[in-house]
Amino acid sequence: MKKAGRPIKEMCDKLKYRIAVKFCVSDYYIIKVKSREAGMTPTEFVRQASINGSVQGRMTIEMLDYIRKLSGMANNLNQIARKANTFGYINVRLEYLYLAEKLDKLFNLIIK
Repeated sequence: MKKAGRPIKEMCDKLKYRIAVKFCVSDYYIIKVKSREAGMTPTEFVRQASINGSVQGRMTIEMLDYIRKLSGMANNLNQIARKANTFGYINVRLEYLYLAEKLDKLFNLIIK
């Protein structure tokens, strides 16, 4: 007969060891702010920072907007490629150049 309840965790999944770390007031609030920006608890933030050497935070609304724009531009580029295969490159050259310029501007915004 199978037991009811949550499955037993593997040994590597159990958080069984504790390390006490003390922070001064300013460091404590910096960690609280950074963990909130990363969308995790301060404990998880410190754990990730100590193991990985850095913490990957959530994407900003601005970065999500850039990704959405890139996705739209990728669709436009596919349509231009389809037209180029059908009607020839010369007929879609201006559309391509316009899109390439927009892509360059967006990449420059992301890199900064």
